[in-house]
Amino acid sequence: MKQKYWIIVASKDHVESGLAEGIAQACHGKATSLKQMQKDDMVLFYSGKMTLGKPDKCQEFTAIGKVKDDELFQVEISPNFRPFRRRISFIPSTEVSILPLINDLDFIENKKYWGYPFRFGFFEIKQHDFDLISTKMLQQTHV
Repeated sequence: MKQKYWIIVASKDHVESGLAEGIAQACHGKATSLKQMQKDDMVLFYSGKMTLGKPDKCQEFTAIGKVKDDELFQVEISPNFRPFRRRISFIPSTEVSILPLINDLDFIENKKYWGYPFRFGFFEIKQHDFDLISTKMLQQTHV
């Protein structure tokens, strides 16, 4: 199976929780999106907001990782909320603003309305876009 590249959209606070737990959750815990991922696929996390439900903007790619296995699992947060998750091997990286990258990203067709693709919460991107973003995130900062 050919390696694929994905973006999961989540508030920065939720991405940080996922980093701590080594997991990804997408689209309010629905299984549909996560089922599309295969072991060794690469995932970028984009955070439009700092905190879920609050207006403070983030507009950064906040984490990068690789899908660990082909297992989808479910956890019980409450009796009414049992989200599906995937195990992710996160790669140490720095957060990167999307703003200077917009014109070079192929998945953003309309540069004026660049936020549109993120409304879906989960989507596949081409390797070119993944490489562009991940290279910026993985650059070492020298003092």
